[in-house]
Parts: sequence; C-alpha cells; structure tokens
Amino acid sequence: MDDGESDKALEWREGDMPYSTRFGDHFYARSDGRAECAHVFIAGNGLPDRWRGRDAFTIAELGFGTGLNFLETWRQWREHCHPSARLRFVSFEAFPLRAAEMLRALGQWPQLESLAAALARAWPVDPPDTIGLDFDDGVRLEVHIGHALDRVSGWKETADAWYLDGFAPARNPEMWSPELMQAVFDHTVAGGGFATYSAAGWVRRNLAAAGFEVKKQSGFAGKRDMSVGVRPA
Repeated sequence: MDDGESDKALEWREGDMPYSTRFGDHFYARSDGRAECAHVFIAGNGLPDRWRGRDAFTIAELGFGTGLNFLETWRQWREHCHPSARLRFVSFEAFPLRAAEMLRALGQWPQLESLAAALARAWPVDPPDTIGLDFDDGVRLEVHIGHALDRVSGWKETADAWYLDGFAPARNPEMWSPELMQAVFDHTVAGGGFATYSAAGWVRRNLAAAGFEVKKQSGFAGKRDMSVGVRPA
C-alpha cells in the first residue's frame, strides 16, 4: 500500500471516530466499540469459558480494521488464561491501516493503551503479504493482507472461533458471500463456530448453506439481533 492510500479511504468523524469512505461505514459501533467486541465476538463465541483448560486456542477474523477486536481479546485472554496457554489470532484484511491511525482510533479506551502501544511498535511501516507478530502472554498475531476469499481459501489451518466483522453486508457484500462463508466453515474445527453483529437474512442463509447451525441472539446497544453459529461435531 502506498503512503497515501489509507488517508484517501479514511475520515475522522466526531473527533477520533474512524470512518471508511471506501465502504461508507464506521469501523466499530459509535456507542462503544470495545463493549461491542465483548458482547458480539467474545461472548458470542462462548469466550472466555471455552479458553479454560485449553493449552492453545485459535481465533480467526474477517476484517482487522483498527485492531480493536484483537486487543480486547488479548486483554481478556491475559486476565483469564494460564500463563503457559497460547492464543493465535489470525485476521484477514484487504486495506491495513497505519500504526498511527490505529492508535488514534483506539485512544478512547485507556484499558487498551499499553496493548495498543505494543501493537503499534511492532506494526510494520510497509506491511508484507502476511504479518506475523509475537507478544507477551503467549499471544501471536497473524494478519493476511489481500482479498479475503483468496487468503482464507489458501490458509492451511483451522480456527476454534471466528469473528465475522467485515463492514456492513449491504456496503461490503463480498465479505459475506456464499463462497467466503463456505471457506470460513471449511476452516473451522468441528464444534467450533462464529459470531457476527449481522442478522441479515441472506448472510444467515449463506452461513447455514455452508454447514453452520445458525441462530440469533440479542444484539448490542439496542440492535435487536446478531448471529452466532456452530460447526456440528
């Protein structure tokens, strides 16, 4: 990515709220993105309960964005997990932000300040196709940069849990396509699953057609529904 690309697609609204002009959507809930992450992605995947007693756990994510989901997951991981346990967080992102942009977007949450600083220090100025970073607390981050379907399909591993956090389906339909949802299913362990803020009918149908058992749960901050699902064991 050239030095100006993210600036052309990123605006700051209401102070330090990042907004994608490419997709016409905010990067996270305007009310409280960190609380949204905890409600939708962490609790929606049955975490941290599913971490307990595990030596290793893999989370995969569609859409790294500002890194908020990774950092909140890391924060909760270090609170709940044994020091010898290992977390692998794998994200797929087409348009990575710069470290300074991520820091600005994350600045409203002092709970994440030290972790955000560690991420920013390690984040490459010119990201390669795959970023691999190892942190304290047994945490490894991998960010695969490029078209999501190509990168997920080419990934050789499987995840215990998925965070489906692309921009809104109406604005970014490729991130919720039948082909990509099938690739997500194919890269999920038996008994693993997903969570997403979206309850759009066609998204749920794509996930069900891929093989997930899909259901609705109460959404975040006044949103009526969200979706979760499991790959049958």
